[in-house]
Amino acid sequence: MKRIVFLDYVRVFACFLVIVVHASENFYGAAGSTDMAGPQSYLSNEADRLWVAVYDGFSRMAVPLFMIVSAYLLVPMKEEQTTWQFYRRRFTRILPPFFIFMILYSTLPLLWGQIDGETSLQDLSRILLNFPSQAGHLWFMYPLISLYLFIPMISPWLSKATAREERFFIGLFLLSTCIPYLNRWFGEVWGQCFWNEYHTLWYFSGYLGYLVLAHYIRVHLTWSRYVRFLVGIILMLVGAALTIYSFYIQAIPGETLSTPVIEIGWAFCTINCVILTGGTFLMFTCINRPNPPRLITEMSKLSYGIYLMHIFWLGLWVTVFKHTLELPTVAAIPCIAVSTFVSCLVTAKIISFIPGSKWIIG
Repeated sequence: MKRIVFLDYVRVFACFLVIVVHASENFYGAAGSTDMAGPQSYLSNEADRLWVAVYDGFSRMAVPLFMIVSAYLLVPMKEEQTTWQFYRRRFTRILPPFFIFMILYSTLPLLWGQIDGETSLQDLSRILLNFPSQAGHLWFMYPLISLYLFIPMISPWLSKATAREERFFIGLFLLSTCIPYLNRWFGEVWGQCFWNEYHTLWYFSGYLGYLVLAHYIRVHLTWSRYVRFLVGIILMLVGAALTIYSFYIQAIPGETLSTPVIEIGWAFCTINCVILTGGTFLMFTCINRPNPPRLITEMSKLSYGIYLMHIFWLGLWVTVFKHTLELPTVAAIPCIAVSTFVSCLVTAKIISFIPGSKWIIG
């Protein structure tokens, strides 16, 4: 298959944004041991409020971008490929590194006292059930796996669906992304109640909407490069403004706040995040270079490994830039993110020279 150049740029960009998100979380809701947000958040001052909102809010497109990239490449499934062939090809690539890093996150923190033996054993015993306590970022693997499981089911429909039919699906998906706000303002809607979470649009909601959106852009969208860029930048700016503002307006410094409450606009399947993600992806589709720079290709190939390991490096750079050097938040967050990204890139590259490294970093 010919390499789709702009997707390499998207992968690298999204991978870096994931690290920006987790770097930012150290300034409003770090649980201490995981360098990630906990159920409650606390902002120390107005500077933290502003720059967490800006950096973290803008970066919330990272996860949906990864979903769109996967869908852009994989749907619909090739006609000559069976469901089991598809599963074998996808899961042999992502599952071995995933399980290896779950074991590492369950054991290596013992060496520097981040967890005790009891926690390590508990994490190891639950590997088949959920991610370890020190690896909250691995939550992403579960919805990704669910999309892979569903691709053979939706591929036959996507193979014959018209543009109008896909727009209908996407429209219902967009409506479903407004439900978190409807719940906040109006309570339970469209059949929701304490014994039923499956509202009317349940089956059009979630990351499946990004999958259909990616297919629509690849197959049915015929806009010129200029129009895609213009619409893309408008959507990106509007989505970014809404996403940043949604946190800023609620994150009051000096008060202990509920993380899910102040992060309502940062959920990946909210309308503002879809607008931000869709606009940014449209802009990236305007890249029409025949070949990307070698560095971009290399970072793209190593992006899975970078994602898997980045929490190991993140804590070190948080200590350096936030606690030791005490940089202002506006500088500390990008310094932590860049240093973590570079450290992971170098580490992943070194690992790539080991025979069979694909089983470790993909």
